[in-house]
Amino acid sequence: MCQDDLQLGEVDVAWIYLFIAGALEVAWAAGLKRLGLGGGWMLGILTLITMAASLLALYAAMARLPLGIAYPIWTGIGSVGSVAVGVLFFNQTIGASTVAGVLLLVAGMVLLGADAH
Repeated sequence: MCQDDLQLGEVDVAWIYLFIAGALEVAWAAGLKRLGLGGGWMLGILTLITMAASLLALYAAMARLPLGIAYPIWTGIGSVGSVAVGVLFFNQTIGASTVAGVLLLVAGMVLLGADAH
């Protein structure tokens, strides 16, 4: 295996870490919302654990990806995912402007990711 293969593999793993970090961000945001509606102490502990795990996964991704790509994509995954969770689990209603905003966020993440290679 040559050095270029190793670097490509590291970048691929970084994307996996980044998507895990984003999914965990959605999970802890949903946990915070649920806590605000009256969740118990166990949910609070689980929310704190997902926060820490999200940051650790983001750290692992940022060790291999540029800050200006990893961080905005992490927050974008959290933003888009939180809108979806709000609609699916918290009866949030959205309008055309929210749908447009989500589409713009996704487009921005795709464009940022295109510069990662």
